[in-house]
Parts: sequence; structure tokens; C-alpha cells
Amino acid sequence: MPYRTERIENLQSEGIRDKVYPGAVWAVGDSGDLRATGTTGVLDSDEPNVRMRPDIVFDAASLTKILAVWASIGVLWEDGVLNLDAPLGTFWDEVTGHPLGIVTARQLLTHTAGLPLRTQLKNLYGTDPAAIRRGVLREALNRPPGEAVEYTDRAALILGYLAEHLSGQLCEKRTWRPLGMDSTRFGPLPAGIATRCAPTELDQDTDTHLKGTAHDFSARLLGGVCGIAGTFTVLDDLAVFLRYMLAPTTAPAQAGFGAEWSTHSLAVQTGGLQPERGLFWHPAPGTTNEQDVWVHYGFTGTGMWISSTQNRWAVLLTNKLYCTRDRQPLTDVRSTLRQEAFA
Repeated sequence: MPYRTERIENLQSEGIRDKVYPGAVWAVGDSGDLRATGTTGVLDSDEPNVRMRPDIVFDAASLTKILAVWASIGVLWEDGVLNLDAPLGTFWDEVTGHPLGIVTARQLLTHTAGLPLRTQLKNLYGTDPAAIRRGVLREALNRPPGEAVEYTDRAALILGYLAEHLSGQLCEKRTWRPLGMDSTRFGPLPAGIATRCAPTELDQDTDTHLKGTAHDFSARLLGGVCGIAGTFTVLDDLAVFLRYMLAPTTAPAQAGFGAEWSTHSLAVQTGGLQPERGLFWHPAPGTTNEQDVWVHYGFTGTGMWISSTQNRWAVLLTNKLYCTRDRQPLTDVRSTLRQEAFA
């Protein structure tokens, strides 16, 4: 279908004018190819001559939950290693006998596990990664599992620990590298790559904007690698990932999770509880069940949408966090891109 790119580009230019973000990269595609794309603005407001480009590296923030954790759990599920509905304590010694032991992986993926909502890891457990892991895995629940849908970053952190426990780091070996996502990696980025990374928020310690180092404090505390955040990526890699979700048999190499995991995840898994959730994906605001559009956002200003029914995907990458921590200013831009991509 033809995409009205002018409307998308005009609204994104308004985002530059209104100081929502310094720049943006966007694309719309399907299982076969990229169908429309564009760039807006600059890499860094302090360097107005450096224009935004399609190959700019972005701090993906919570897209890490999809690119690394969701993909890894999918590999384990499709390999028959992980039963999503088995209590974690029945196969994971670290949580056996602790409150988390009665929780299932499915409940973590749907944010119905009853986990604590706070995520100030340093204040709770100190700065030692081993102590943080022990604290997170032994913490009391906030409520009984299955009672309510309550989003918390802690779910992704725990699932990351679970994937590590069962099979080690899976995202590079079974997803990123087989798919050719060679620019996707955990930070901190080496200097040569950091130079083409979009800067995010101001680091109070150095009085400079973070560039190539995860904005998320928990990710930085854990060495840049955790289930919550820490992944850096580019537009082309996300396009490959989303095309693979729509048509996994077209991948150049077997990348672990496949069509069954994608189909299972892009469906409501929360019964009558609200808000509705799939497995880490959730229905895009402003869409209907017939449109079948699912989304995941990142706090830095990133987002990706997918619909298997419409055989379409969309990506928006911005460094909104350079300008503001307020989520609202980006809402109109995201909504317009979604409307144009998924009629």
C-alpha cells in the first residue's frame, strides 16, 4: 500500500520545532522489505550540522525486553527447555523456597506476577551485581500472582536472569548474529561506534549527554547488560528482526524463536484482566482487535509496531530523552506513524 509519508514527515518536523527530540529515524515495511522510510533533524542539538541518518545507533532502552529477553525466552520455549506455566521454584534453585518460586514465566511476560513495582536497585540492594541478583530473586511479592496487570521493569530483569540460568546469553548466539543484526549489541559501546550514537539524557556526573552508555541506571549498575535495558541498535537491524517475526522461514539462518512464538505472543494472554497484554507485547493504543497491531516502546523515545494480520511493521527511533523525560510530547508522533502504517 502507498504510505502518506508527507504527513509523517511534517509531524516529525514539528517535533524538532517543539524540541520533543533532536532527530528521528522511521520506517514502515512488511515481511518482504522496507516500504517507506525517512529521517528528521540532527544527531545532537549542540552540533546542528550533523544530520540524522538511517545508520545512527540508538539506545533502544526497553526494546531490550523484546530484542533480548522476549527473543531468548522464545528460543527456550520452542526448544522445549522452558514450560511457561511451571512455577519457577520447581526448576530454579535460586528461587526455590522464596516468594518468586510460585510465579511462572507466563506471569512475568504478562506483568501479572505480583512483583514489587519499585526498581531502585541501588537503594534496595546496593551496587554489587551478585547482591542485586539475590535481592531481586528473593524479594517479597506485591500481591498474589494472577491478580492484576501491573507493569514493572523487574519482570524483564528476572526473565533475563532465568534465560542466563537455563542457557546462558542467547540473544547474540541464537537471534542477533544469525539474523545478521550486526549493529545490535549491549553497551557500553566502543569509542568507534559511540561516535555515531544518538546522545540521550544529561549525565549529572560529567555534565555531558550520555552517548554509547545506557541511559537506564539499573543497566549501568549491572555493567550495561540486563533484561531491563542496555541494548543499542539501528533501523536496519530492527527491520530484519520484525521481518523475521512475520516470516521466520525467510531468515538466512535459523534464529531460534519462530512463527509459533510470535503468534503466541501477539495475542491477549491476560484473560479478563485490564489492561490487556500479550507476551511482553501489548495492543497499540487507538487500535482495534481487527487491526491486530502490537507495540513496545522504549523510554529514550524508541518504538516498534507489528501486525501479523496486516503483514506490516513500523519503527520509530528518536533520542527524545535528550530533551525531556516527559512521555507525552512523543505521543502524537507515535500515534500518527501508527495510523499511517496500519490503516
